[in-house]
Amino acid sequence: MTAVLVATYARVVEKATNWRFRALPLLLLVPLVAVAATAVVALSAGGRNAEIPLAPAAMAGGLHPMAGSFVPDGTALEECASADFACLEQALGNVAYARGPRSALALVDARLAEDEGFAANCHRIVHVIGSASLARAHGDVAKAFTQGSPTCASGYYHGILERAFIGVTTRAKLAERARSLCDTAGVRRFGYLDRQCRHGLGHGLMIQTGYDLPTALAICAGLPTRWDHLTCSNGVFMENADTRFGFRSRWLDDEDPLYPCREVTGLDRRHCYARVPTLALRRNGGSYAGAAATCSSLAAPWSRYCFRGLGRDAVDFRFVRARTLERCALAGDGGADCLFGAARYVSDRLGPEGRSGGAGFCRAARADVRDACFAGVGSALGLVEATNPARRRACAAIAPAHVDACTRAAIAEVDPNASPLAWG
Repeated sequence: MTAVLVATYARVVEKATNWRFRALPLLLLVPLVAVAATAVVALSAGGRNAEIPLAPAAMAGGLHPMAGSFVPDGTALEECASADFACLEQALGNVAYARGPRSALALVDARLAEDEGFAANCHRIVHVIGSASLARAHGDVAKAFTQGSPTCASGYYHGILERAFIGVTTRAKLAERARSLCDTAGVRRFGYLDRQCRHGLGHGLMIQTGYDLPTALAICAGLPTRWDHLTCSNGVFMENADTRFGFRSRWLDDEDPLYPCREVTGLDRRHCYARVPTLALRRNGGSYAGAAATCSSLAAPWSRYCFRGLGRDAVDFRFVRARTLERCALAGDGGADCLFGAARYVSDRLGPEGRSGGAGFCRAARADVRDACFAGVGSALGLVEATNPARRRACAAIAPAHVDACTRAAIAEVDPNASPLAWG
């Protein structure tokens, strides 16, 4: 009942206030499980040096190492049941801390092949490996980044960034660190690691502010380019939709998967609407037809991003091509964007192997939507290749009949002005 009352109050306050342009008082973040204590610090309206709300997990003893300090212990992997994810997180974090992230990520790759339950939760598990690896590197973000891999949708990189804000207690310092954190040696501007860094930045901003969505989005908007802003907001909305460690974001409405997308503006709407299918699928019992209908209810251009998000969600961890194609077929006129999202997700999450899988998926699609599908592969290639000629050569190698569509998407993906084609 308490959760319902607080959620209702939060929604009423939000509806009455144009929070995209005003500071809000911090509402209570509602725990879904009992915790010993929760501490928050009120955010003063307009106060540049006002203290920010601290992530409840950090203040309550650390429900998760992303929001506190990773502490290695004696937990061993062989002690963990297959569904005991807290144990698996700690055990693999211990491996990363003691032997390095490559050892821990190799164990993850081996387990992925044999344990479907592990695969379904591996993104959050490798977040912890990233957190532990940053602790091993004594806070050196660049060093930790160069030792990672894109296993499990790049959760390793996101875990590093989520932990990198520890000790920041004012909004001004949070914004200052956000602007500089990804400018590190060895990270090519507008490249793959840069994108992972700024996406992880969005996760970290949400966690460190106690899931204060308006504050996180405002800091993303203050980054140097529209590309940075878009990529950061991607992480913000992913974290908003997938909060799991005992807390639920107050910027969700079980009865309205479109919330809060109507209230946010500009670039922030892209990834807000891209997360709508995730929320719609939860609400309707996993009906892809129902999620597609939700996307169809949106006007352009927001329906495009919703259908791309549907494509991402249509890819399961076994990645059965026929099943993903069937799910995207339910999107009707949005099917091409659904295929774009599916191909992008597959191509992005596993490096070269993923891009090969994405190209194979697109070749199995209907001829009239293959251009859109290969554009999804191209958007992932754009981050990996450093120059436009190299992007075109890479597209030609995997999609000779669709090289133009692939190359256009690859170039758009790294446009600092974040063209409408960019997925971010």
